[in-house]
Amino acid sequence: MTRPARIALAVTLAFAAPNAFAQSKAAPAKTPVANYWMDVATVNVSIPGVEEATEMPLIGGMIGNFFGGSKLGMVPGKWLDLALYTRQKPAGTSGNHAIPPGQNMGASLPLEPVPKPQPGGTAPDTKPEDVERQKPKGRLLLYWGCGEAVRPGQPKILDMATAGPMDFAKFFVGRYAPERGATSEPGRAIWPNERDRQRVPKDASLRGDHAISGEGVPPSLKFAIGEPQDFMERMNLAAPGDPKGPLLASWNAVPTARAYFLSAVGGNGEDMLLWSSSELPEAGLGLMDYLSNSQIDQWVKEKVLLPASTQKCAIPTGIYGQAGGAMLRGIAYGNELNLLHPPRPADPKLLAAWNPEWSLRVRVKSTTMSMLGQEAAPARQEKKTEPVNPLDILKKGLFGR
Repeated sequence: MTRPARIALAVTLAFAAPNAFAQSKAAPAKTPVANYWMDVATVNVSIPGVEEATEMPLIGGMIGNFFGGSKLGMVPGKWLDLALYTRQKPAGTSGNHAIPPGQNMGASLPLEPVPKPQPGGTAPDTKPEDVERQKPKGRLLLYWGCGEAVRPGQPKILDMATAGPMDFAKFFVGRYAPERGATSEPGRAIWPNERDRQRVPKDASLRGDHAISGEGVPPSLKFAIGEPQDFMERMNLAAPGDPKGPLLASWNAVPTARAYFLSAVGGNGEDMLLWSSSELPEAGLGLMDYLSNSQIDQWVKEKVLLPASTQKCAIPTGIYGQAGGAMLRGIAYGNELNLLHPPRPADPKLLAAWNPEWSLRVRVKSTTMSMLGQEAAPARQEKKTEPVNPLDILKKGLFGR
């Protein structure tokens, strides 16, 4: 080895050695012993007959309560999903969630482990001609933005009869939040479950002290819920008038809302018509869900979400004039709460002795659904009406039935 080469090697090793030493001394990432998730949702469905039907003993009993109801957003009421994981019992542990009196659901809610999935059977054979017969026809037309007129360059069109996977991917590219909340998966204990499926009462409040217990759960897993993470008020959204437009969508100010987002879907023959309140091309399929505080703030700046001060948005003329009905949806994003106990020290020198016992994430939202052109409906309908099934709109628009 030449002398210059030896010098270069020595210099390289001199700089590399301290870095390697520093990496070896760096404190490893520390995981809390237990993690707890609470997904909190308020759902309002302003479609004649829907709320009354769900409150009938027979239908309400058939629907009952089920895990994942906070994400579905199709059944009116208050919804709550809870999930617990502890590294001390990775296969799952039975637990208990002590709740405040104002929740009106007893002293506590039982948390039951999610069973491991059973091996599935063999999927049925699918013939190429069956795939071709099931392939959707028609087009997807995407409009966006609040205003009385459709803007230049719209709509964005996808012909489903000729589109390939990449075409679909490009058409639906948009913002979304990876799942970070209460999920039903092996190793977690959840509520609601087979043991307890009671519905959340209309007057339930989460405000107050909460405590989680169970084998492998740190005794310190206790926290308080305040107004920002309580069930949000109902979002009452309506866009009355002639669907030919323009229609003015308006809603009440939800006190704890951080931002809003609207979307509409309707069918015209075999075509599906999509619209969203975003100022950018955005179908919003991934936005009708819980979002983190940082995502909400960022997407408000990008004008994808509407600021919390907004209560009106015009839907442009001509989008749904020929549609056989259209469904309007809205979401009010709440404030996400993230706690770590004990809190992470600000002083790096104290990190080595820091051992987090538990983490908590509480996500909150309020969603609403109504028919485009429908007047704002009161909480109760005096006149008996037939419930409208919003899925019929999707079927007519997507499959031309």
